[in-house]
Amino acid sequence: MALQKTDASVFGTLFLTYTEIGCRHLRTGKKNIDWVTVIREEAKKSSVLRADELAQKYRVGYPSVTQALSRQAERGLVEHVGSKIYFNRLALEASPKDVVNVLRTRAYISLDSALREYGISTQLPRVLTCVTVERPYEFRGDSIAIRYRGISPRLYWGFKEKETRYSSYQIAEPEKALLDWIYLKLQDGVEPTLDELDFSHLKRSKLVEYARRFPGTVLNCLVPVLITETFSAGDGSASATS
Repeated sequence: MALQKTDASVFGTLFLTYTEIGCRHLRTGKKNIDWVTVIREEAKKSSVLRADELAQKYRVGYPSVTQALSRQAERGLVEHVGSKIYFNRLALEASPKDVVNVLRTRAYISLDSALREYGISTQLPRVLTCVTVERPYEFRGDSIAIRYRGISPRLYWGFKEKETRYSSYQIAEPEKALLDWIYLKLQDGVEPTLDELDFSHLKRSKLVEYARRFPGTVLNCLVPVLITETFSAGDGSASATS
């Protein structure tokens, strides 16, 4: 009889112990999740992973998610590009452009990257160049290199939206990209070199219209090319995005 009580006591102790472990396991949000499968499935919908959204979606603790993503980053499946933000390298046709307006919501691609995209410049920039009215930022990783230059809110216009496979991003109009480039060159104390640019992709009237909204030094820099260069045959004026 005493032996039965002892067995019951041991059983009761073990039951309480494993119950407590189980409850603590649930409270800490630990779950057996195949994160490679999660990343692969998420790649079908987006190239960007947000740790806080994953924690809510899969009902696990936020620290557990960040630890898991850090391990997957070491394996090269994702790349940590910002606070709570990871670039999903398993996403087909993923592009650094997907994160332009994720890392900085009030920003757009401009400067060297936009000039290259429009065929105005043949130079291939090493980073994706953007401007923002938010805090300037630069990130260089294995698959993404992006730089945000600060610009005054009064110059935050003249851009449009483009689509990628997964999302959208904002990019300067050709004329605005050139003016941003000239303006920031002058701000850096560097004389812009315009003789290597192709102005045939630009509308002269729009360039002049937009340049008048910049400090006078920008328009002064453009005067020689406005006289000598050949501009787009389909010239016409258009208002900037406000």
